Amino acid sequence: MSTKPTVTLDMSGLSCPAPLIGAKKIVDDMEAGQSLLLVSDCPGTSDDLFAWARHTGNDVAVKDKLEGGKTAYLITRGSGAAALKPNVTLDVRGVSCPGPILEAKKMLGDMKSGEVLLLVSNCPGTPADVDAWVKNTALELADRVEIARGSFEFYLRKK
Repeated sequence: MSTKPTVTLDMSGLSCPAPLIGAKKIVDDMEAGQSLLLVSDCPGTSDDLFAWARHTGNDVAVKDKLEGGKTAYLITRGSGAAALKPNVTLDVRGVSCPGPILEAKKMLGDMKSGEVLLLVSNCPGTPADVDAWVKNTALELADRVEIARGSFEFYLRKK
């Protein structure tokens, strides 16, 4: 990754939610586009950061796996733009493909043009299935967010 962080914060040895709280305090005072390199060895940090970023418009990327079970995360301050607000949420984590698409298709059938369905899935095939599906239907993939390793949120807008 070529982005040079503005600040580096090492929260190694501290359990969750301390790494998230420390990162939030710093990122909240940053300008849009500035970034923080957070180092943590708490296994829950990834889930905490991705969930937080989903609600704040900040961007989180795993930059490096380090020695001693540590992970470096690059957190870039977003513009503060509000996240998409879904009209309906369909959480199908644990359902294997093609189940997520079939269930989403049923939900979208009752929705109006312009409405947004949030599809949450951890099936490994869903990202490719969603990409192929939106190319062949009156749907727009408004956003895709990895909320945890292998789990995605797809914001599907009916045209």
